[in-house]
Amino acid sequence: MSETAVVSAVEGEGLFNDATALVAYRVAVAAVVAGSFSLADAGLRFVAGGLGGVAIGLIVGWLIAEVRKRISDTQLNITVSLLSGYAAFIPADAIGASGVLAAVTTGIYMGIRGPSIIDARTRLQGFMVWDILDFLLNASLFVLVGLQLRVVVDGLSGYSAGSLAGYALAVSAVVILARVVWLFTVVYVIRAVDRRPSQRARRIGSAPRFVIAWAGMRGAVSLAAALAIPLHTDAGTPFPARDLLIFLTFAVIFATLVLQGLTLPAVIRRLHVESDGSEDREELRARLEATKAALAQLDALGDEDWTRDETVERMRGLYEYRKRRFAARAGKIEDDGYEDRSLAYQQMVQAVLAAQRDALVRLRNEGTISNEVMNRVVQEMDLEEARLEI
Repeated sequence: MSETAVVSAVEGEGLFNDATALVAYRVAVAAVVAGSFSLADAGLRFVAGGLGGVAIGLIVGWLIAEVRKRISDTQLNITVSLLSGYAAFIPADAIGASGVLAAVTTGIYMGIRGPSIIDARTRLQGFMVWDILDFLLNASLFVLVGLQLRVVVDGLSGYSAGSLAGYALAVSAVVILARVVWLFTVVYVIRAVDRRPSQRARRIGSAPRFVIAWAGMRGAVSLAAALAIPLHTDAGTPFPARDLLIFLTFAVIFATLVLQGLTLPAVIRRLHVESDGSEDREELRARLEATKAALAQLDALGDEDWTRDETVERMRGLYEYRKRRFAARAGKIEDDGYEDRSLAYQQMVQAVLAAQRDALVRLRNEGTISNEVMNRVVQEMDLEEARLEI
């Protein structure tokens, strides 16, 4: 199994698990708060909530995509992206469907359509905004748990330290082992049900399967779910064992991050699960196909009245060289020093861009240009440098 496939399997499974787990979490919390539970009613709410959330997520995703492709302002476009999750969650939650699945579905839908409807500048700035926001949200959740941990521990005065440690070890062991058992048993169910050749082609060995099982660390979603447990039930009584549930959630997160997280590299080495270079080959193929598309487009543009022959030929020379370089890297043609010349060119571009930035900073410091003008021009240079492969 390729490195890309393993990462995709872990990320995809994690996304699906988080969404379905939060649907089950909502049903369970509602049962405790109401003080009654019906298996048939809970099952119906689970299925209906999941399907309803997906349906609303698709509808909201389509609406947001239609809105965003008509927005040219970068800041406004990114603001809409930040509010997209709420736009899916609120209506789904209002009708009793899964707001989490709705938000996830909207995100997946926009992830598929985004590259074709959002301009380059918005995508670049959007990636930066979401990276920072993701870091801040995760950090804030852990800080929040740290602030509440003393209160939680004080609420566990009725338990001995030995009992709490035993509970934490038992729950953590169940969480880890259940994932391993599931991944090593469900495969046989799938094989028994689905006998298609395409399904057999996707089968993997036990080593990468164990790596996927061992990569099931818990984190921000578990923390958010634990902290969202209500303080009281509908009868006005305290939510039973709320402090214990938060403590055990923190213990499971700590155990999985420390035990599994720190030992995962050793497990990968021990099982000899190594990268097969498929991701590099995929990237190379993507670059080569993109270059071929560029050359085909240049051929079509050469017949247009508004294009200049010298400009078309200059661009064609650039992409022809890039095509030969990628073909040589893929072993399709002999390498005639393409990589060395490309490296030297990119190093030269870096040096030239650095000199330009220094000149702009000097002009800003002398008061010749404003800080806003400097930042706008420097950003264009940063984007040009970001395109380099080195």
